[in-house]
Amino acid sequence: MALIRYLPIRPNIRFVQARLWTLAVAAILMAVSIVSFAVQGLNFGVDFRGGILIEIRTHEPADIEDLRARLGRLDIGPVTLQQFGEPTDVLINVQRQDGEEAEQMAAVNAVRAELGDVVQEYRRTEFVGPTVGEELRRAGMMATLLSILGIGVYIWFRFEWNYAVAALLSLVHDIVATVGFFSITQIEFNLTTLAAVLTIAGYSVNDTVVVFDRIREMLRKYKRLSALDMLNVALNSTFSRTLLTSVTTLVALVALYAFGGEVIRGFAAGLIWGIVLGTFSTIGLAVPLLYYLGVRHPSAAGGEEGSSKAAAKATASSKGS
Repeated sequence: MALIRYLPIRPNIRFVQARLWTLAVAAILMAVSIVSFAVQGLNFGVDFRGGILIEIRTHEPADIEDLRARLGRLDIGPVTLQQFGEPTDVLINVQRQDGEEAEQMAAVNAVRAELGDVVQEYRRTEFVGPTVGEELRRAGMMATLLSILGIGVYIWFRFEWNYAVAALLSLVHDIVATVGFFSITQIEFNLTTLAAVLTIAGYSVNDTVVVFDRIREMLRKYKRLSALDMLNVALNSTFSRTLLTSVTTLVALVALYAFGGEVIRGFAAGLIWGIVLGTFSTIGLAVPLLYYLGVRHPSAAGGEEGSSKAAAKATASSKGS
């Protein structure tokens, strides 16, 4: 709590003046993400690509390298292993075999025969067919698109079309860059990580709406401010709130990443990246885009610097907001 008292209540950072730099960073993130997705794609989990999922518990802490070498000798295609939870818990992913249920069961029996007495308990065995995987991919894409559309409609009704366009472009940037993060790191992309992407979208838009609401308030209250000064005042007046919200959320996510186990680690890693990205995109992308789309009061003073006295007055008044 003592550290909170040292946070600036009324910072005077010229965020929007750095818009060319922040827009360039956003463009680079988008380009790198698209190239990575086109070149190597995503490391789809069994939810999306289909296959066999076997969860085992061993008698002693599992030797992953030994298990991987033993299963690699089987003629059942690529096999991936992940340790999660306890040192004795292992998740085995086996490529879906050509054929029907009999061929899948043959692969499971081959794994069981190879592991033998190493395994204390087979905790679950699941099959996901290619049709189900394709349906899940389609449903996931539809859920993402509908969420973007719904958010855009909400912001359009609550604000104006230019706010909606700026928020949607910022949201698309966050989603593309998050998918790019999973593509570059090759963290398994499954239903859990898809939930992380949708969570990031909601978090980012919430932050953007708070700033946009303050901008609208400034438009009504300070009619002599230039657009540039007004946007800077709005960002500075919400900066402490944004910083505290992001940092406290990140503390929880870092703990989840470090101690939550392998199964949830991809979800936590995606959220950590998304929180940082969403905070950046609100300040460095959504607001500059809104500036270019034209948020000007009819009586606003022209020029980039605007009225410095009015800006100072507005900054001082934002302390009590």
